[in-house]
Amino acid sequence: MSRRNLEFGCAVVAIGLLAGLAGATTTWLLHAVEHLTYHYSFGTLLQGVTGSSPVRRAVGPMLGGALAGLGWWILRRRTRVPALSEAIEQQGPLPRLALSLDAGLQVLLVGAGASLGREGAPRQFAAALGDLATSRWALTATDRRTLLGCAAGAGLAAVYSVPLGGALFAIQIVLRSWTLRTTGTALVTSSLAVAVAAPVTHLEVALHWPNPDLSYLLTGFALVISPLALAVGRAFNRVMAYARAHKVADSWLLIPAVAAAGLAVGICSHWWPELPGNGRSVLTVSVGSGLTLTTAAVILVLKPLLTALFLRAGAVGGMLTPALATGAAMGSVVALSVNNWTPFHISVPAVSLACAAGVLAVTQGAPLWAALFVWELAHPPLWLLIVFAAAAAAASLLDSVVKHRGGSRHTEHANQSEQH
Repeated sequence: MSRRNLEFGCAVVAIGLLAGLAGATTTWLLHAVEHLTYHYSFGTLLQGVTGSSPVRRAVGPMLGGALAGLGWWILRRRTRVPALSEAIEQQGPLPRLALSLDAGLQVLLVGAGASLGREGAPRQFAAALGDLATSRWALTATDRRTLLGCAAGAGLAAVYSVPLGGALFAIQIVLRSWTLRTTGTALVTSSLAVAVAAPVTHLEVALHWPNPDLSYLLTGFALVISPLALAVGRAFNRVMAYARAHKVADSWLLIPAVAAAGLAVGICSHWWPELPGNGRSVLTVSVGSGLTLTTAAVILVLKPLLTALFLRAGAVGGMLTPALATGAAMGSVVALSVNNWTPFHISVPAVSLACAAGVLAVTQGAPLWAALFVWELAHPPLWLLIVFAAAAAAASLLDSVVKHRGGSRHTEHANQSEQH
């Protein structure tokens, strides 16, 4: 074995262990902030929000937003914090301190109830730790990129206990490479990360599957609802893109802006306690058939709008679980409508997750990963992976068709303009 391969093998193990440490640390900090914000000791965030006073529901997220805004103002005055994908592609070491501090502020904000995903923080922290640990080793630029991309996927795997989902995230979304070296590295690092984080995460399945009566006809229904998943996914992307393009400048205005976004989600949680946090509460009640038709419709509108409000205020966070929650709310609306207004009965949990997989496939452009990630979050019967894959693939295919037609029309208009 050459020295290069030996060092790469050692680096793979180090990345996996450090990603697990990053996942465990951010998970512990997130739970600590949640418990402090809503003053509860046991149970889920939804139980904490439901049991807290109306004043705490409003003031807690507002104070968390103000502190996070203050932290980002101070951090961004001193250095630029690049997107993780951009930092990985660049030559040279990552801005480790900036990425780590930014990750900590994300944990603070999401723990306080912000409608943002928590998966961005462990990905950044894992990549920063991995870059620090391997900086003195003689790695090629390609190997370095592979390791850092797999560190990001392993960080995701650690917090949600999804080793296959984390590995596929690194392969299909971060690195976009299916080479044997990349695939093996992703699988090893994600598996190690999940094992290391287990004392904190307890390998808990994010969603508890209720074992409802199911039919293989759900596969056909997943194809039928794919246009709805496409519409929701594209609308979600457009709203988030608009919010990012019009975000508050990196000045002292970050403090009142992020605080105001926190107050907004806090006020909304008085009527809809599922809204605070990354979206797991929405997924939980969707899978548990705990939503009414009216509540599902309200969450379908408010969840993405509140997420966009935080981005508009200048905050940073993940988009995976907010997109999943929005898709699950759409699926619940469809399933409850069919059950209430037609003689047919369909599984609300299965349709909710199928629509969530379709929306995630559109927002991330990775249908295979979306289906597997959704399945791993709930661990329903294995054959439901076919249902989720059908919804994700159909929505992604429709998205490609729409983009192709949009590009063709743009080219046609451009040619007509040139002729005139």
